[in-house]
Formats: sequence, structure tokens, C-alpha cells
Amino acid sequence: MSSLHSEIPTPSLTGFTLPLMAAAGLGFGYIVGTANGQPLIGAVAGAVLSAALGYVLASFVPDRRTGRLGTAAVAGIAGFAMAGTSGLVAGAIIGLILSWFAYWLSTGDYRRSVPSYATAGDVLWSNSFKFICGLIFFFLIAPIVVVLPLSFNAQDFFTFTPEMLAFDPDGYSLKHYRDFLSNPDWTRPLKNSFVIAPLATIISVSLGTLAAIGLSQSHVPGRRAIMAILISPMIVPLIISATGMFFFYSKLGNWMEGNLGMSKDFIGYVKVILAHSVLGIPFVIITVTATLVGFDRSLTRAAANMGAGPVRTFFKVQMPLILPGVISGGLFAFITSFDEVVVVLFVGSAAQKTLPWQMFIGLREQISPTILAVATVLVTFSVLLLATLELLRRRSERLRGMSPT
Repeated sequence: MSSLHSEIPTPSLTGFTLPLMAAAGLGFGYIVGTANGQPLIGAVAGAVLSAALGYVLASFVPDRRTGRLGTAAVAGIAGFAMAGTSGLVAGAIIGLILSWFAYWLSTGDYRRSVPSYATAGDVLWSNSFKFICGLIFFFLIAPIVVVLPLSFNAQDFFTFTPEMLAFDPDGYSLKHYRDFLSNPDWTRPLKNSFVIAPLATIISVSLGTLAAIGLSQSHVPGRRAIMAILISPMIVPLIISATGMFFFYSKLGNWMEGNLGMSKDFIGYVKVILAHSVLGIPFVIITVTATLVGFDRSLTRAAANMGAGPVRTFFKVQMPLILPGVISGGLFAFITSFDEVVVVLFVGSAAQKTLPWQMFIGLREQISPTILAVATVLVTFSVLLLATLELLRRRSERLRGMSPT
């Protein structure tokens, strides 16, 4: 039986590839022309050059690697002649994009994601949907990507300096990172965050896991209503939750101080940790409940028949199988606590100032470029955690037999 994608028709060069290449070149040319004060000339030149590039690559350069590298080199040299080092980088990127687009059109690769019997409308919708998803991803990620190079700015500015745009080494510096790691205004909140977030995560994981296991039992009465109440901190607006926590934990703090003789600073940490635990429990419940969906309950019955008690059964049989979900929920709870600022403002005091709180102050009261370095560190930290979550998700699927690899 032949594959649905084995026969891909070769598209027309003049009626399909070249017009689309011209349209893509027109967009890039307009951007480049606008940067040089001549948008119309840039758009026309971009359309003509892009169409010519598509014709040359499709007709005379069948090797994609050679064609893409050659196009990037030529476009980079042209960009360097126009705008120096920044033009070199921009030109090379545009050359790579246009050369990839030319081969994608001329070889019919745009049809590989759809069956061979798909109509032109089906092909158009499939690729348009991917393009829209790409635009949404770019819209979400672009503000974050802009912050990363700005954190290396040698000047105390929140904008790209001429030295940075020219890729001059003098325009870049690590001074904002040094300030972040040496300034007590930043190191103290960082230390508080790494004290509060792990403790809140431990409480969230412990209570959330037990709640998820209990609510997964079909004989528990009113489990849907209980589940709705437990995950309500995720749904209720945070400002409302913070206000309620303020009134509750203020009375709890007064009682602890008056009856137990605890210091105000210690009580402040206790209140913030408990409040963050409340915010993290819903994430643990949801992830662990999702893991328990594929759990084989005959294993716990078999362990009980072999004489294992409930505690031993949980740690030896159930916990190893739901561990990926537990860790995933713990990571979500940690991120929630580490990035939270509203509840800390209501419940905590200056002694419990966390890193997001200090960042909020850095934007509202004293604008410090160090916040760019802090943002870069937090973005990198979040990406590593998300990568860990993805690895755990795949491991969980393998353990549950949902994925062959």
C-alpha cells in the first residue's frame, strides 16, 4: 500500500513559487526600506530580488544546504554594506528565511503535512493554521526575547544603545548581573524567595497529593464539590484571595504572637508560606489527579492481599507510579510561589520581601536596570523548569503505557 504522502506534485514555478516569493520579499523589503527611510523602494527591490532568488534556487541550486548557506552569505554581505555588523546579522537571518521559503514552495514541501488527496483549500488552511500559531508564539515570546540582550547593556538604559545595535563589545557588560548578586537590596529578597518557595512547595505537595488520592476514590461523598473548593484559589481573582488571606492570617498572627510568644518576623514567614501553600495546592491536585486516571488500582489490592499496610502500599506501589505527576505539581507550586507578589504585599512585611516584590518596587519607585538581569535569570530558570516538566510528562506517559518510547 502506497503512502498518502508519497506522490507530491511539483508546483508551478512562475504561477505559484515566484509570486509568493515576491510577496515575502516585499514584506522584508518594506521593513528594511523603512529602516533606511525609503519604504517604497525597499518593498519593490525586496519583491524583485526575492523572486529572482526563488528562480535561481529552484532552477540551478538543487542542494538545499548549499543554497541556504550561499543565500545567507550574500544577504549578510549586502546587509553589512548597508548597516555594518547589525546589518550583517539581519541580512543573514533574512537570507536563511527566504531561501528556506523558496525550497519549501518549489519542492512541494508545503503539502507534506496533509494527505495527497487534500484540496487546495485544505492545504491552504493547514499551512495558514501553522502560520497563525507561529504568529501567536512570536507575539507571546517577543517581549521576553527583547529583555535578554538588554540585560547586558553597558549603560543604565532600558533601550538598545547605538553600541549595542552595532554589536560593539563596549556596548555590553555584566554589571547589572554583578549588582544583582552583590547588592543587598536584591540578595535579601532572593534569599527570602528561596526560603519561602521550597517550604510552601513541600506543604502544597503533601496536602495536594493526599487530597488528590482521596478525591480519586469513587466512594467519597461530595467529591466534586470538595474538588471545586480546593481548586478555587486558582479560579478566584488573586486580589480577592489576597484580601481574604490578609484578614485571616492577621488574626492568626496576632494569636500566635500573643499566646505562643513568637516574633513578628517568624510569624510573617509562617503567614506567607501558608498563603503560598494555598495557592500551590490546586496545581498539585490537578496534576496528581491526571496521573491517577491511568493508575491500575488492582496493584494496591494485590499489595493489601500480600499483607502490606496502607502506608507501605502508598510508598512502595502507588507513589513510584504517580511520582512524575507529584513532581510536576510540585514544580508548578514552586513557580507559583516564587513568582507571586500580590499575596506577599497583603500578608507579608518588609522582612519577607521576595524577589518579585523587589522587582515591583524597582519598576514603581526606583527604576533600576538591574531588573533586566533579574528578569533574564527568572526566564532562564522558568525555561529549565518547563523542560523538566516536559521530561516528567513523557516519563509518566511511558509508565502508564501511553507512549511506546
